[in-house]
Formats: sequence, structure tokens, C-alpha cells
Amino acid sequence: MVELADLPERESMEFDVVIVGAGPAGLSAAIRLKQVNPDLSVVVLEKGAEVGAHIVSGAVVDPSGIDRLLPGWRDEADHPFKTPVKDDRFLVLGRKGALRIPNFLMPPLMNNHGNYVVSLGNVCRWLAAKAEALGVDIYPGFAAAEVLYDESGAVAGVATGDMGIEKNGEPGPNYTRGMALLGKYTLIGEGVRGSLAKQLISRFFLDQDREPAKFGIGLKELWEVAPENHKPGLVQHSFGWPLDMKTGGGSFLYHLENNQVAVGFVIHLNYKNPYLYPFEEFQRFKTHPAIAGTFKGATRLSYGARAITEGGYQSVPKLSFPGGALIGCSAGLVNVPRIKGSHNAVHSGMLAAEHIAAAIAEGRANDDVTSIEEGWRSGPIGKDLHQVRNVKPLWSRFGTILGVGLGGFDMWFNQLFGLSLFGTLKHGKTDAQSLEPAAMHSKIDYPKPDGVLTFDRLSSVFLSNTNHDENQPSHLQLRDPALQKSSELDVFGGPSIRYCPAGVYEWTEREGVQTYVINAQNCVHCKTCDIKDPNQNINWVPPQGGEGPVYANM
Repeated sequence: MVELADLPERESMEFDVVIVGAGPAGLSAAIRLKQVNPDLSVVVLEKGAEVGAHIVSGAVVDPSGIDRLLPGWRDEADHPFKTPVKDDRFLVLGRKGALRIPNFLMPPLMNNHGNYVVSLGNVCRWLAAKAEALGVDIYPGFAAAEVLYDESGAVAGVATGDMGIEKNGEPGPNYTRGMALLGKYTLIGEGVRGSLAKQLISRFFLDQDREPAKFGIGLKELWEVAPENHKPGLVQHSFGWPLDMKTGGGSFLYHLENNQVAVGFVIHLNYKNPYLYPFEEFQRFKTHPAIAGTFKGATRLSYGARAITEGGYQSVPKLSFPGGALIGCSAGLVNVPRIKGSHNAVHSGMLAAEHIAAAIAEGRANDDVTSIEEGWRSGPIGKDLHQVRNVKPLWSRFGTILGVGLGGFDMWFNQLFGLSLFGTLKHGKTDAQSLEPAAMHSKIDYPKPDGVLTFDRLSSVFLSNTNHDENQPSHLQLRDPALQKSSELDVFGGPSIRYCPAGVYEWTEREGVQTYVINAQNCVHCKTCDIKDPNQNINWVPPQGGEGPVYANM
């Protein structure tokens, strides 16, 4: 057996630009770099087994970013934007009824006409083909596990994770050392709460003078519905039941092509009640009279879950750092009321690419390209996020009815006058700090699944095609097992067994002792545990390359 102290040196490859993550941001950056200078060497690392395997999103896409990146895309036959939005609805749900808000009352930026209902995974596969045609190297199945630094402390690239590490943490007989990918600049587009982005934000104090990052958990199912219930291009959002008026969240119902419907539920992770069960709230939502009829005679095809960035304008960290930049959801660029982030991801990838290409053309390398940070607030991303910056804090502060009403008023005021009467509100606590002790709340009685419209978590995870080799160290690292018992269980009632959408965590009794069990093989990489654990005692890191969910059309 190979000892850790005797590990071989990493082999290395050098590029002009190293990009972590083959999502909309990373692929757009790669494409734009090659458009600006075809001679640049660009590599994209993707931890999923294939491009799009770990992508899950609604998704209704604002094509403004794609229009800038690939102006002639509408003339192509093979693009994935097959279903334009035709009908846009917004509902307030009560326990038994629904009230539709007239479209003319909604702020103009909430209008979805001109947008497309798509599978974001398919969009990424399409962008990947574009990138490869330009000469970009894309390596799926390789997770970037470590940031590499030069002698000055600037980012010099990343290293992929070692393969063949066994459960005891030692190299096994099939051990393979990870590869070092070195670049003049490194772009981090690994998605929400990325493990490398988290390290870089801390190391370079990128969140200094910013509001805390805020998140939601989004759960999604893809269904094939009966033809008579299919309305291609229908986009429906709602808020209200089954959540109480103090808990933020809402739903989406998107009708794609081929009799497919995407249904999802988002819960803001600043909820207080540790007995809240996001997965079960999603299942309850589908039983509402205004929703259930869509799924009569339907078949569930897939399931997935992902954290969503919700901090917006005031929480975006400094994007540039010595040797690279954060892009896409690693930077937290989602427009919360629109439930859209892919357009800003594309814009951010292009912005970073243009400034980095210019820096390389000037003979620079591994420095802080501060013009990226200076450029985003004055460009389309800043404009998009600035006008909705108070929606989330108003909702959190005043609850659903008053908070959403004030948020709508604020969006209208920004639209008409270019300013807000509220200025720029603060978020306050982190989502972990928002959770209250179990003694302050009552348990919630959730109905049992019927196996037709509502389901349990494990059968749902099966549909996500999730797989992890069990003979490897857990990629869910528990910093202090004793603290998990004394606080997570004894004070907060064990919320991880509920907030996880994949049934990863369990409290079981063994010989009269409560024992914490981590079923890491179930993990769908949503990162909720890394965000919501009240003690920040769980650290998510990438498993061995290619493992996790394999989403086909999400």
C-alpha cells in the first residue's frame, strides 16, 4: 500500500486559462475567450460524469446572455430553446383555493414573454459542443479538489482529486494521483456554495463589507403528463400554501415540449422552524387543487435538488482575486424574484473572459484583474440585480403577504424612478444563524406519500441516478461529532434529517446511544447541509470525479 508521505508528484498541464465548472458561466467564458483570441489555450473541468450531469434548474431562461454570446443561434436547427413562453401566470395559494394576480399588476421585469422553457442541462451540452468546436478542452469526470498557489500567494491553477483513496483515508491498490492544471488565470464557476469558491472567499476576504450570503433549497421533478393536460409554453409561479406566512418560498410549474412538465418548489433557507421538512412541503404542494390536475395520469421521470443563491446585489462578493475570478452562481448572481440566474451566469462568464483576454494580451498573468469587479455593477448583471435588491430582505423581515407586497412596490418604484425608497436593505443573519431551537417550535405532521402524486425521498433519489463508491472517504466531513449530538440533535432536534432532500443524514439508536449516520452515497450535491447546519459543522467537498447524480434532462 502507498503511504501518503510517499505520494508521487502530480503531473501538470499548463494553459492560458483554467475554468472550473461546465455550467452556463464556465462554458460561456470558454467560448468568449476563444472568440476574442482563438490562440488562447482554455480547459474546462467538470465534476459530473458528463457535461450537464449535475445541472438542475427550473428553468425559464432569459436569452439576453445567449444573444450576446452567440448572436445567430436562432437560425440554427439544433439549439435547445424549443419552447417559448406563451402564457405567464402568478398565483397566491390558500389551503383549498388560488387567487391569480393580474399580469398588469406585476412589475415589467417579471414578465416572461420572450423567454424560453428549457432543460438547462441540455443548454450546457449545447454550449459544450460550441466550446469544443472552438478548440476548448473539456474534461468531465474530474473534480477540482484543491486550489494551487504560486510563491506570491496568487492562484496558479487547480488540482483534480486523487482517485482510489479508500475509506480509511489511505491510497488503495488503484490509487491515481490527481493532475495539476496550471493557468495564467483561473475562473471558478463551480456553482452554488462551491468548495473552492468558499476557500477563496475566505482567503482573500472577498466578502468583506458585503452582506451575508443567502440561499434557498430548490426541489424539482420532471413529469410526462397526459396530452390533454399539456400546455406548451405555460409558465406558472405561486407562493403561499403549504408554507405559513412567515416562511419564504414558492413554486414553479413549467410546460416544456414533448408533454413534459417541470414542477418545483423553493424554500428560503433562512426558515426558523427546525421541524420544517422542505421535501415534504414540496410533496404537499402538488396536492393543491390548482396543481394536482396537471399530473392526473402522468408519469414522474426524474428528481433533483440544488441550493440557490438568494443574497443578490448586496451579497455578491468581490469577484476578482489574484490569479482569477468567481463567475456564475459561485458569485451569487441569481435574480431571486425572477428565479433566474443563467442569463447573469452567461454575462459574468463573458465579462471575465473579455477582461482576462485583455490582461493576457498585455503580458499579464496571475494578478488581480480588478476591472472584472469594477465592470459587473455597471453592466447588465448589476442593472438586473440592483432593481430587485430589497425583495428578499423585505420578505424575510415582514413575511409573505406584507413583504411580497412591499417587494412588488419597490420593484415598480425602481422601474419607474430608478431608485428605492428603502435604499439598500441588509440581510442580517446567515441562514445557519436563523434556525431556532426545537423547544420554540412544534413538530409538523406530514401525510404519507401515495406513490402516485407524492413520494418518499429514497425512491426520488433513485430517479436522480445518484451513485458514489462506498469504499472512499465521505465527502461530507463532520468537523466535531460531539457537537452534532450536543447541539444539532439535543438543541435543534436533528434538522439535518429533514432539510436534506436525499435522506443522507440519520439519527439512530445503537445500544441506547444516539448515533449520527451519514449515508454519503445518497448525496445529490445540493449543498444544503453545508449552508443550513446551525453550527456550520458539516463541510461539503467533492467526492471522487464523476460521482453524484446523473441528470438526463433537468
